[in-house]
Amino acid sequence: MKTVILTLISAAVAFAAEAPTADQIVAQLIERDHSRQASLGSYTWTAQYVLDNKARHAEMTVRGTRQSDGTKRYQIVSEQGDGGVRDHVFHKLLESEVEASQPSLQERNRLNTKNYSFQFAGSEPINGRLAYVLEIEPKNEAKYLTKGRIWVDAAEFAVIQVEGSPSKRPSFWTNHVAYVQTFEKKGDFWLASSNHSMTDAKLFGKAEMVITHSDYRFHPAAE
Repeated sequence: MKTVILTLISAAVAFAAEAPTADQIVAQLIERDHSRQASLGSYTWTAQYVLDNKARHAEMTVRGTRQSDGTKRYQIVSEQGDGGVRDHVFHKLLESEVEASQPSLQERNRLNTKNYSFQFAGSEPINGRLAYVLEIEPKNEAKYLTKGRIWVDAAEFAVIQVEGSPSKRPSFWTNHVAYVQTFEKKGDFWLASSNHSMTDAKLFGKAEMVITHSDYRFHPAAE
């Protein structure tokens, strides 16, 4: 283990000396993402939602479907716990996911130079892989953009982690949201693995929510 850590640190130092610019990283990121999206096709997956604060607990399991054009839909498999959380948090999140996936909104939500400014912030090992770290700043307050930073895999130019907050407050009832989203490689694609968020809401106070994604199943692009 010590040898692996030292190797990663040494490689990170070497990368820092030879690191490309933010523009070069983003250009590769956009090009690779376009290629992956074109060949992704449709897939299904399972998502587990769990929210807790001092007085409330709720859980929900859904089966999600992503069509080849990027649109998403969800089927609730089970849910339990606080009804207010399920109605005002979980169900609203699903509605937002469906809305954001619509073809008319996809381009406005993409991680590209039209929607974001990027600044190189270094390179570091993450989950055993070297990554470039970029600060991201939305160019507008579109509903589904993020202010924070991203980690881009240095070998495959895919986003493997996002940390930040929405560029625009999600609703009047939400004071603040901070989250960390991770991605894992499934076959040839990098897809969501987990989302850990802390929310300060007027209705529920401070709450912690964890979303885990699993059981991805791919379907041919021709479907």
